[in-house]
Amino acid sequence: MTKTKKEKTVTEEEAVGTEKSYQELIAHINPIAQPLAPRKLSKKLYKCVKKAAKVKQIRRGVKEVQKFINKGEKGIVVLAGDTLPIEVYCHLPIMCEDRNLPYAYIPSKVDLGSSAGSKRPTCVIMIKPHEDYQEAYDECLEEVSALPKPL
Repeated sequence: MTKTKKEKTVTEEEAVGTEKSYQELIAHINPIAQPLAPRKLSKKLYKCVKKAAKVKQIRRGVKEVQKFINKGEKGIVVLAGDTLPIEVYCHLPIMCEDRNLPYAYIPSKVDLGSSAGSKRPTCVIMIKPHEDYQEAYDECLEEVSALPKPL
């Protein structure tokens, strides 16, 4: 009368079903998430964050990013559009505009955290320039700067 363990088999359909599409992620963003990076730019930003995390050239989290913006550090600020409550980080875009730092919103804080090499979701990351990934950084910088700023 012993219990037998049932083995869980994961089919390909279930594995693919866990990853959300860009359109599904956009449905859950905040009203202040402007300028929102398009799908291609989001992927480029994720890759740039991943490269920057390898050489320890990122600032992660509201407190750390805010501190280094105040100190005058340069870089691209990437904010997650699905962070609630909004009051947690709604002051950061204004700080970026005051210091002429480029910033963009991406749809998912979970994806942002995982691209930075963390298991925890992250609502804001600053990518600092570095010669190891200069091409990717310059490309992202150009595209983020070209995004229309909110009124």
